[in-house]
Amino acid sequence: MHPHQSFPVSASRVCDDDRVRYLHLVAAARATAVHPHDEQQIADIVRVTVDDEVDTRTFEAIVTDLTAAVRR
Repeated sequence: MHPHQSFPVSASRVCDDDRVRYLHLVAAARATAVHPHDEQQIADIVRVTVDDEVDTRTFEAIVTDLTAAVRR
């Protein structure tokens, strides 16, 4: 029997621009549908949407952008 080997998956995967735009649009649609009350709820929506596909800076930029858009 062969031993089970697991290889770590990098949390900071490189994500191309088209994928980031797509994830941003999906997060925006979800946030618009939910009508979140605060930035934490928006961050939770973005976190579930991007699922470790973007780096921290990109995540924070999406949250900031959606917070401004949802509160308009």
